[in-house]
Amino acid sequence: MNWLEYENKALDAGYKIVCGIDEAGRGPLAGPVYAAAVILPQGHVIEGVNDSKKLTEKKREILFDKIIDECLSYSIAYATQSEIDEINILQATFLAMRRAVQGLKIQPDIALIDGNKKPGLAIEQWDIVKGDAKSANIAAASILAKVSRDRYMLEMAKKYPCYCFEKHKGYATKLHYEMIQKYGICEIHRKTFLKKVLKNE
Repeated sequence: MNWLEYENKALDAGYKIVCGIDEAGRGPLAGPVYAAAVILPQGHVIEGVNDSKKLTEKKREILFDKIIDECLSYSIAYATQSEIDEINILQATFLAMRRAVQGLKIQPDIALIDGNKKPGLAIEQWDIVKGDAKSANIAAASILAKVSRDRYMLEMAKKYPCYCFEKHKGYATKLHYEMIQKYGICEIHRKTFLKKVLKNE
C-alpha cells in the first residue's frame, strides 16, 4: 500500500506543502461535525495510521498524540449543530473543513480531501474517494477529527446523561432513538435530522 501516492503526485505537479483534510460526525443526530487538517513532513508516514474507522478507540487515542508530535502543522475545527440545521450537513462539513485549513500555522498550497466533493478552499484541492485509506495526510486528519469529536461527545454524556452519548456518540442507534422518545431532544440535537420524530411529538 502506497500511503504517499497522492502526496507524491502533488509534489511532482509542483506543489510544495500538502495537507490532508477529513471530517468526523456527518451522520449522527447530535453534536457538531468536526474536520481536521494535517501537514506531515514530506515523505513521512506515521506507523499505525489508517482510516480512523478501522482503528480501535485506544489505538486512535495513541495515534492522536503521535500525529500532533510528528506533523508540521495541524488544525481541528467544527461547525455547530445550529449551523448544520441552518445550512445543511454538507455545507456545514465544508465550513468546518475551511475553518480547519484557516487554522493551520503553515499554509499549504494543495489540500487532499477525503470524499468526492470539494469544500471551496482558496488553494488547489483534490477530492479522493476513500482518501482516508489511501493518503497518509488524510488518514492522520481522520484520526484527529474522530478523536476530537468523540471526546466532545463524552463531555456531553456527562452534561446530558439520559441520552447515553458515551455509548453511541450521537449516532442513530436504537438506544439513542429510545432515549429521544423518552426525554425529547436537547440543545445539541440536530433538529433537521429529527424532523419525523419532532413531527410526532
